Amino acid sequence: MASLPPKILVSACLLGRPVRYDGSAKTLTSALLDHWQNEGRIIPACPEQMAGFSTPRPAAEIADHFSGDDVLAGRARVHDVTGEDVTADFITGAQQALALAQSHDCRFALLIDGSPSCGSLMVYDGSFTGHKHTGMGVTTALFRQNGIAVFAPAEIHDLHERLCRFPLR
Repeated sequence: MASLPPKILVSACLLGRPVRYDGSAKTLTSALLDHWQNEGRIIPACPEQMAGFSTPRPAAEIADHFSGDDVLAGRARVHDVTGEDVTADFITGAQQALALAQSHDCRFALLIDGSPSCGSLMVYDGSFTGHKHTGMGVTTALFRQNGIAVFAPAEIHDLHERLCRFPLR
């Protein structure tokens, strides 16, 4: 039986799909990403769409400089720019994305940074003023709690290095 390289869950917006809150994509142009797509290793996902959010939708941020792990622990909330509490939906989207990743045995994820779902290095601070702080989104936090290594687009070469060291099955 041939060994299979690990699958990678990737934010759909990085793959050119217009699923972001404002109806745009955040297409990542990368030879590595192209190579992984050609190998059939990419599993696209948008946790916010998986939760049932429309596109476009009001921008959302994790409140009060908190992070996704705080949301999962019940210490923080996610609000949209209108003031609506959308915490439960963000948790639902994270759970659905995790189920998708696990069903494809993804050990790695490449997620858009800054997002209240997918941020892995930085997230917006909850003030809707464009300020970011060190932190992670709800999906990233849930992935990390479940052993999935999450990388931001700026870390794609680090992801490549990890993939090169990952044993084939």
